[in-house]
Amino acid sequence: MATQLIPLEKYLATSFEYDCEWLDGAIVERNGGEFDHAFLSALIGAHFRNHREEWGVIGLVSVRVRTGPLCIRVSDLTILHSGVPRERIITHPPLLVIEIQSPEDTLRRTAAKATEYLAFGIEHVWVIDPAARVAYRGTAEGLELVRTGELTIPESPIRIVLADLFAELDRV
Repeated sequence: MATQLIPLEKYLATSFEYDCEWLDGAIVERNGGEFDHAFLSALIGAHFRNHREEWGVIGLVSVRVRTGPLCIRVSDLTILHSGVPRERIITHPPLLVIEIQSPEDTLRRTAAKATEYLAFGIEHVWVIDPAARVAYRGTAEGLELVRTGELTIPESPIRIVLADLFAELDRV
């Protein structure tokens, strides 16, 4: 079956039940909508909201990020520096994007997405896999397993302790 291409304006004017991405002119569905994915998105979003002033950040859930002329991605969480100009669609590299794996996601596809984010200029890319209870950092070499038990941004107070995150998930 051939992929139907649509112009950017039509993509931007279309509402989707669960927001889709726009890649090379084609609509691409995203996985999500399951309990673990939704709970972790809310929990991490609240964590950034609770530290917004202290960390100097703004956390956004499922916002469109234009990573190239023919590409709009929708990350699970996007973290901006406070004070950046407000954009309807993010066109400047944010501080951090966080992807939360759903059961249908493959690590290979998520790694490709992380590479794209890094090429766009996003310095920090985190991938959290609730099923495996692990996290990865996006690097120029690919996804690197986080072995310290913490997701951090060096030289900043931004920190998520994975054991605390997964313990909270197990409590519900």
